[in-house]
Amino acid sequence: MNRKILEYGAHAYGTPLYIFDLDALADEVHRIRACLDQKAELCYAMKANPFLTGSFAELTDRIEVCSMGEFRICRELGIHADRLVISGVLKKEEDLLEILDYCQENSVYTAESMRQLRCLAGWAESHQKTLRVYPRLTSGNQFGMDEETIRHLVQTRAEYPFLKIQGLHFFSGTGKRRQKAIEKELRYLDEFLQNIEQEAQFSFAELEYGPGIGVPYFMDEEIETFSDEGLRMIAETIDGMKWSGRVRLELGRALAARCGCYLTTIRDVKCSRDKNYCIVDGGIHQINYDGQIRGMYQPHVMLLPSENSVTGQEDENSETAADRAWTVCGSLCTANDVLCQITLEKEPEEGDVLVFERTGAYSVTEGMALFLSHELPGIVCYSEKDGWKPARERQELYQWNMWKQTK
Repeated sequence: MNRKILEYGAHAYGTPLYIFDLDALADEVHRIRACLDQKAELCYAMKANPFLTGSFAELTDRIEVCSMGEFRICRELGIHADRLVISGVLKKEEDLLEILDYCQENSVYTAESMRQLRCLAGWAESHQKTLRVYPRLTSGNQFGMDEETIRHLVQTRAEYPFLKIQGLHFFSGTGKRRQKAIEKELRYLDEFLQNIEQEAQFSFAELEYGPGIGVPYFMDEEIETFSDEGLRMIAETIDGMKWSGRVRLELGRALAARCGCYLTTIRDVKCSRDKNYCIVDGGIHQINYDGQIRGMYQPHVMLLPSENSVTGQEDENSETAADRAWTVCGSLCTANDVLCQITLEKEPEEGDVLVFERTGAYSVTEGMALFLSHELPGIVCYSEKDGWKPARERQELYQWNMWKQTK
């Protein structure tokens, strides 16, 4: 994101602050679509960043909804039910019935268990409507059903006349760095889908597959699966499958990560036991990089000097700023609150703003927001066409951490 835009955002909205660049978001979707070359559709897993759901609803083919809260976000945004995949390991019956009454046969529904499937079947029969269902195939954890259960479901599908077993859902985990891991999974799915065809004379029409593509968060880091070449290899593997249905890639982190910046202001600068520290007004409760451990890896960080900055691009001392390492720590009372260890282009001062890039996925929701009752950061979106759009004001959270008398 342009430095002047970031400076304006910090000045106008204060810190800590998330800025989401909607132009960069659209560029990333277009890049991924171009690499896939129409071999697969795209589904946005909104858990990565619910604030971007409206934008992705216009740019992707589907939105994956994994909770009642996420469903209500989509409903309030006016996203049509035919764009939703209703997913999630836990579907409470009362919640699912509310979703069904609203979405009816327009949405697609995953089934994590036979219990969920029977709930869908009961509603469908009582309303005389046909629902499209994707059984989820487990990868060996608590999610989904095993191969034998899905085989049995397909073979006994006549028992559910108002359910259309349309697709198969599979997601094994995130952060895959090597192409071979995704190729192996696609070969496994291809074989399983072909076996179902041979055994039950039934063909799944669609495959909803979460490849779990990793994101290069840190300096000098390359992730094979995230690159253009890696994406093209995924497309080639899909194109080479013997099963002939339609594939939809379910992505969250890979779509959203690069469009976000997290801004936090340096509030204190000190040296302790020959170690240099910057204390900022944010912290690990508000920023998350997958794989980061107590600031061991250096993310992409930009420094915005304050208006009152007195040092130049280089410290006048014999030791230049570029030679000096700084440990950036947040405002939490825990030694774990280390954001990174970096060198900067100038000596940091109180009032300077650090911009942590590639924070468009998970940071806004995954941190320990209530820890120490700190305020909740503001959120703004920016695009060249529409300018600035505040999405959430900075707000106090202490009231959520105090006893209140209830009737």
